[in-house]
Amino acid sequence: MANLIQARLIHLLLAFLFVSSTIASSDVPFIVAHKKATLARLKSGVERVSVSIEIYNQGSSTAYDVTLNDASWPGDVFDIVSGETSKSWERLDAGGHLSHSFELEAKTKGMFHGSPAVITFRVPTKSALQEALSTPILPLDVLADRPPEKKFEWVKRLLAKYGSLISVVSFVVLFVYLVASPSKSAAKGSKKKR
Repeated sequence: MANLIQARLIHLLLAFLFVSSTIASSDVPFIVAHKKATLARLKSGVERVSVSIEIYNQGSSTAYDVTLNDASWPGDVFDIVSGETSKSWERLDAGGHLSHSFELEAKTKGMFHGSPAVITFRVPTKSALQEALSTPILPLDVLADRPPEKKFEWVKRLLAKYGSLISVVSFVVLFVYLVASPSKSAAKGSKKKR
């Protein structure tokens, strides 16, 4: 019985090693892309969207003719302020990283749901173009009516978090100051006695 279990474990281990060596020997790029969009309000009625796309090659070989296309920004909703929504690179080496960013200005108010960016690349061992998608972005509430930001909100959070520590340190500093500095009444009294 014990020999049967050992034999099955050895067969299982050999199968695992065979599968892992097959996967490890596959010489292809593995493209991972992360798309991020942030809103910035410049003034009332003007809001900009900053988009950045990071592309990583987590595979074991180089990807050639890498092209990024982010056509999820309709022209009737956004104007391109800087950069382009598409970009091409000659290659992306294994373990390499590429980044691209552009800025848009919103023309209309409302919720916007963007789709992932499309990355196409060529693998030397295959004739067809390969395709990868970036992560999607969270819905953007463009030109939304937001309450005005409170200017000293960070002070309140800081005091709430470290208020007791600040008060203890203040008392210690005040005590050291009072002990270390001579009092004015003592100085006047010593002058009168002379």
